[in-house]
Amino acid sequence: MTAVILCGGNGQRLWPLSRELMPKQFAPMFEGESLFMRTVRRNRQVSRQMLHILNGEHYFLAQDQLDTVGLGGANDRFIIEPVGRNTAGAIALAALTLPQDEIMLVLPSDHIIADEAAYLTALNEAGDLAEQGFLTLFGIKPTYPETGYGYIEASDRVVSRFLEKPDRALAEKLIAQGGVYWNSGMFCFSAGAILQALKTHAPKLLAACEAALAHAKTADRALRITHEAMSAIDSISIDNAVMEKADGVRMVAIDAGWSDMGSFESLYSELPKDANGNTDAEAILVGSTGNLIVGGDRLIAIIDANDLMIVDTADALLVAKRGSGQKVREVVAALKASGNELFRAHRESNRPWGSFEILDTGSRFKIKRLVVKAGKRLSLQKHFHRNEHWIVLSGMAKVTIEDQQFLVCPNESTYIHAGKAHRLENPGKLDLVMIEAQVGDYLGEDDIVRIDDDYAR
Repeated sequence: MTAVILCGGNGQRLWPLSRELMPKQFAPMFEGESLFMRTVRRNRQVSRQMLHILNGEHYFLAQDQLDTVGLGGANDRFIIEPVGRNTAGAIALAALTLPQDEIMLVLPSDHIIADEAAYLTALNEAGDLAEQGFLTLFGIKPTYPETGYGYIEASDRVVSRFLEKPDRALAEKLIAQGGVYWNSGMFCFSAGAILQALKTHAPKLLAACEAALAHAKTADRALRITHEAMSAIDSISIDNAVMEKADGVRMVAIDAGWSDMGSFESLYSELPKDANGNTDAEAILVGSTGNLIVGGDRLIAIIDANDLMIVDTADALLVAKRGSGQKVREVVAALKASGNELFRAHRESNRPWGSFEILDTGSRFKIKRLVVKAGKRLSLQKHFHRNEHWIVLSGMAKVTIEDQQFLVCPNESTYIHAGKAHRLENPGKLDLVMIEAQVGDYLGEDDIVRIDDDYAR
């Protein structure tokens, strides 16, 4: 099989752990590993190659995670979407790059599978159905009346009906009558079969994907779709575009401890707990039970509080009742509306050249700590609204300002005036660590005009 890993989505319901630049699938939430890393590790044994479909902001983050633990494969490829257009477009783009008879195992990158033996058994069953030409999906036996999932009615593997996110009363009725399953969002089919189904049921979308690939740019095993071409693809799920309309859709039931990790309630169910149902062994708890506690660097103490969700990060704290996880999206919407960047990034952000951490910020200043990896460089860029002071702490910096180039050593500094084209580079073999002080009227990350960029941003 070719495993097609869908890495889109921002995980808004897991804010502040999940941000746009570090969404839940890449956040190291499980003993230093991310859900993305676990998805790759779990499916490496059944896949001859992997095709990762992701946003350009996350391309180098994914590469770093694969390389860190040796999960990268020589045959792996990437399709980079400048803007998300849901699963139908992503799957169509993947299928168009594969041989017609190649079996595609389509998987979200943010799911948990507890029983891998049962999972592999289900994959083999689905692979057999896919080789027979069937469009196959995976159904999860429901354990409670979840209202955030789609449901599937099926008998003897044959799907008869799709039901989209029922209310609680209908969900309870469906579970009581039996023969229904949660729609896992995982699929298995041949590239030829799904392309034929798209041609029949979503020809406009398929034509837009073909046009997008015709204008795509290829570099270093990555296929970059242009923004204009991606925007022309209809934003629709593969369920709505094809699966609900096609005849003879098959379903493989899977009972493997599945979770889509879509909320803090899902996270709570997966984390180890003490005798009182609290998740953080390092917290001080007095008369408190049933609390989800995700701590950062600070000690958390709770007195006489039950069934709370407490999520503490370096720059944001979330406190909510368990069961109110769906409302976290409203917090993210409020942050966006107010122009607060905390919906987008953590205080520390990864970049293809290294990382930066915001140390302090005010109305007209921002101070960052930058780490530039050996041999890496930032884009040649300029800013219109801010001046920058660079102070090298360790390593060696090669600085370009307009037509001048010079080295800056530890305990030395330089100054870049607004409007001047400049570039920072690490020519050495050790990390470059430096302080950047920004001063100006506007300090947003979008005040960047890239003139030349090694990473095609």
